[in-house]
Amino acid sequence: MADEPLVLGIETSCDETGVGIVRGHTLLADSIASSVDEHARFGGVVPEVASRAHLEAMVPTIQRALKEAGVAASDLDGIAVTAGPGLAGALLVGTSAAKAYAYALGKPLYGVNHLASHICVDQLEHGALPEPTMALLVSGGHSSLLLAPDITSDVRPLGSTIDDAAGEAFDKVARVLNLGFPGGPVIDRMAREGDPEAIAFPRGLTGSRDPKYDFSFSGLKTAVARWIEAKRAAGEEVPVADVSASFQEAVVDVLTRKAVRACKDHGVDHLMIGGGVAANSRLRAMAERRCEDAGITLRVPRPKLCTDNGAMVAALGAEMVARNRPHSAWELSADSSLPVTEPHVPAPGHEHRHGVPHSHQHGHDHVHEVSKDNLYS
Repeated sequence: MADEPLVLGIETSCDETGVGIVRGHTLLADSIASSVDEHARFGGVVPEVASRAHLEAMVPTIQRALKEAGVAASDLDGIAVTAGPGLAGALLVGTSAAKAYAYALGKPLYGVNHLASHICVDQLEHGALPEPTMALLVSGGHSSLLLAPDITSDVRPLGSTIDDAAGEAFDKVARVLNLGFPGGPVIDRMAREGDPEAIAFPRGLTGSRDPKYDFSFSGLKTAVARWIEAKRAAGEEVPVADVSASFQEAVVDVLTRKAVRACKDHGVDHLMIGGGVAANSRLRAMAERRCEDAGITLRVPRPKLCTDNGAMVAALGAEMVARNRPHSAWELSADSSLPVTEPHVPAPGHEHRHGVPHSHQHGHDHVHEVSKDNLYS
């Protein structure tokens, strides 16, 4: 175990400051400082509020993680950080902190992809990922089906949401029902008291001519809102539990149906589900049943590892070290639109599998660049 890489990971893509420490596939610390309560009064995440919260929480959260893991910063074999995608300002706080710690400690820096990290975190729960892995990632910002032959260098998007992500739809429906923010956990709780077949809400993009692996939840969200408005206009009481259960069933039905179909079509016998919505109890139950019927092994991390956290970033960073992937340069930039096809951001000059250095592959706007020479000037 002592020969396995010891890596600290920093996650600041949205509203949670996460710091994790792993040794190989073993989780040693998972420290999180969330600013969700500060956003609740706005009904959603406010980027500037999130960035300021990350600034305040960063150093204490890192210190808490090191103490929990029982290691010194000098013991680390590397520093990993979410380079994107995410909120630009929030990512900037994390990448700046990671560069400062890596430079001061003389450790290699690894800028990694948020979505790939959500897949890799399952190694902390169930051991090494099978290759290839089929992953369904569902959160407030993403609903994606991904095929990962190699989590460190080869992640292929099969489908994604064309409008609202699943978690975003949960938040918007909860707002219409006056259930507060975030919507996912409260709708999950309310749904347990309701009838999932009470209301026949639509299943988006499930027609024979629709994209096989893409998702759409905007129409569902609108259908729920109109149903509720009609009830209120008629002076009738809205059955919150039934609406929650029926809406949730529509989302989960589409997600699991398309994920299992992707596994069958690509001959993959494992399905990994990650992202914040993976904590949803109904999604877990339906995925388990449908995977069992299809002979597919289901891998879902425990709920705390499904939401944004530093452990997932550390897990992917440790895999980068173990497989001797190139580290990132001091010029590492926060990239709010970093594509999932780039699991990590190597230093310029190191080739990606498509044969083009990262710095020339895409025209992303880099929000911040710091060189080794001017980092402390």
